[in-house]
Amino acid sequence: MSTSPATARTSPRKKNPQRSRDPFLEPRRADCPWCGSARLRPRVRAGDPLRHRPGRFVLDQCRDCGHVFQNPRLTAEGVAFYHRDFYERHLEEFAGRLTPADDVQRRHRATARKLSALAEPESWLDVGTGHARFPEAAKEFFPYTSFDGLDWTARVQQAQLEERVEEAHRGYLTTPGTTARLRGRYDVVSMFRHLEHTPDPRAELRAALTVLRPGGHLVIEVADPHCGFAALLGRWWLPYGQPRHLHLLPLANLHAELEAQGCRILVTDRSAPHIPYDLSGAIALFSAPHAVLRFTTAPLLAAAAAIDYLLAPLLRHTHFSNTYRIVARKPPR
Repeated sequence: MSTSPATARTSPRKKNPQRSRDPFLEPRRADCPWCGSARLRPRVRAGDPLRHRPGRFVLDQCRDCGHVFQNPRLTAEGVAFYHRDFYERHLEEFAGRLTPADDVQRRHRATARKLSALAEPESWLDVGTGHARFPEAAKEFFPYTSFDGLDWTARVQQAQLEERVEEAHRGYLTTPGTTARLRGRYDVVSMFRHLEHTPDPRAELRAALTVLRPGGHLVIEVADPHCGFAALLGRWWLPYGQPRHLHLLPLANLHAELEAQGCRILVTDRSAPHIPYDLSGAIALFSAPHAVLRFTTAPLLAAAAAIDYLLAPLLRHTHFSNTYRIVARKPPR
């Protein structure tokens, strides 16, 4: 999980003589991985809210560009451990308490409907696809499109067996050999809540543009670190996602990077992608590790979920919207 040099603007990782003794954590870095500034401030300190295992995780924020990142960051072994443990045994159960499968499917259909304004693509790669529920929903609106999936877990291979994607690729776009193998194959690349998990989001973006054909479209959804709920709920804000989320990218930074790569920004949407789970997510995180707490807080969780949904039509048009979406077009050849 080395950090690749991003641009001339980004300074190399500064060495810290005090290396972490935890084999799952890298040394703490002294500069921002996005812009290289040394003006950092702690934003969140949290344990593992789902399992309450030993260890504290810190999210720092750059005072200059606003980028939020885990510092010290998980090593490759740490990412593998937490993802394996989380996804195989806990993610679906926990997510099901907040967003029932029917709600997830409706959200995917609504997203695909919005994207149907794009010309019918021949090939589409969904990055961070998980069980490939988005490609499954999108086929209703893109019946002649071939959907492939890429994910860092084995879920994508199961999705291929169940014919939700035609090809399954394991890892990140920046996994050695992946970009070269997929270069120029796709008309659309989508990344829904994927960049938060990537060791180097700028490199992952560039890899996405590499696998796109000239004139192809890149669709990105990420949690918005400027969401009002982030400040209100602190470490209980669900999109902080410790210890699994490594980066939270401000909209302005992502805009600037895509434009620097020659892309044309076609859509910026802070409304439709909002997920109504902020209050209920905080309660679910608080009660997650204890069966007794889950039982006693069940009525409160239900009330919070109702409030989330009731307020969503209003909040999605304010700075309390928790997610944004960008559709960008790669420059023609």
